[in-house]
Amino acid sequence: MPDIKKYWKSFLTKLLLRLQQLKGTPYSVAAGFACGVAISFTPFIGFHLVLAAITAWIIRANIVSSAIGTLIGNPWTFPFIWIAVLSTGRFLMGNFDPETNINFLKIFTAAGRALLTFNFKHFGRDVWPIFFPMLIGCIPFYIASWFLSFKLIHTMLEKINRRRQKRLAAKGEKDDTRTGL
Repeated sequence: MPDIKKYWKSFLTKLLLRLQQLKGTPYSVAAGFACGVAISFTPFIGFHLVLAAITAWIIRANIVSSAIGTLIGNPWTFPFIWIAVLSTGRFLMGNFDPETNINFLKIFTAAGRALLTFNFKHFGRDVWPIFFPMLIGCIPFYIASWFLSFKLIHTMLEKINRRRQKRLAAKGEKDDTRTGL
C-alpha cells in the first residue's frame, strides 16, 4: 500500500519548487496561486483558468501561479467541492435538504446545451435551481481557501527565500536571478 504521507510531501515539495521558479515576489506568486485555488470553488466550470487569470491580474499577482492553483479543482476533488458548496448555499438560503439527490451530469449537460443553442429557458428550469445555491455557497469557501492557501504558500516561499539568502550569503554571492526570490 502506498504511503499517503510520502505522496503528499512529495507533491507539496514539487509544487513549491515549481512555484519558486516563477518570476515575482513570494507575495505575487502566493496571491496568484490563491486566486486559482479560490476560483476552483466557484460553479463556473470551464472558465476557471480565465477567471483565475483575471483575478490575479486585478490584484497584480502572478498569472501563471493562478493557473497552477486551479489544479486544486480536478475530477477527484470536484464532486466533494460541488456537494459542499451546494449544501452550504442551500443552508445559507434557508432551504437545506440533505436528502435531495443531485444529478450533476444532467445539470452540466443542460447547461452546455443551453449555452450551445442559446436556449436559456432550459437553463432557468434545469440549471438555475442548483447553480444559484452553488454560487451563494461558494462565497465562504472562496474567501477561506484564498486566505488559507495564500498564507500557506507565502510562508513556505518566504522560508525557501530566507534559506536561499543564507546559503548565498555564506558563499559570498548576491541573488540577482529573480525579483524577490
